[in-house]
Amino acid sequence: MNHRMQKPRARFVRETPDVRRQALIEATARCLAEKGVGGTSVRAICAQAGVSSGLLTHYFDGVDALILATYVDVGATVSAALDQAVEAAGDDPRDRLRACLQGNFRAPILDPDLLATWIAFWSLVKSDPAVAALHAQIYAASRAQLEALLLAAVPEMPPARARLAAISLTALVDGLWLELCLDPSTFSAEEAQAMVERAMMLALGQWRGDWVDQSDRL
Repeated sequence: MNHRMQKPRARFVRETPDVRRQALIEATARCLAEKGVGGTSVRAICAQAGVSSGLLTHYFDGVDALILATYVDVGATVSAALDQAVEAAGDDPRDRLRACLQGNFRAPILDPDLLATWIAFWSLVKSDPAVAALHAQIYAASRAQLEALLLAAVPEMPPARARLAAISLTALVDGLWLELCLDPSTFSAEEAQAMVERAMMLALGQWRGDWVDQSDRL
């Protein structure tokens, strides 16, 4: 009788469709970051994901559909990170607004690879109507979140003013995020957060009815 312990057989674990689909999306994001739109082909994506081209066409109607799905996924990742920051800030409306703005200058959002992927999406906005529509949807949701946070902090703020304040703060955040990802030697994440903090306080003070010229204090 053989008393030696038998090694358990390795079990073959079949990946679920969701896992395989997500692997293709993540491979597309890496391709866009490394190669740009021009270098993101079926072959490049499948090589990155380590799968056959047949798997890609099984889940997506070509590269264009996969890029759209990747844009949705990346946008959802950014949105989830900001939502988490807002919830972690507690109940104070001003703290929640601050967390939403300053969360853009922390991981996972402050990431040069994310910038490279985002630039690839931006490059398609003017040439691909589907990407343009998705871009508008993502940014509209982001601005709507800021508007809601602004109105929670200053309930008497007119909605039209909240809209303009949200657009202004979004533009500032995007510009600082872009420059910081491109060249982090120019200024630090902490300095970016300080600049956004001042802009936030200016917007809140302006619509509280105690507006003064604070330019010499910034």
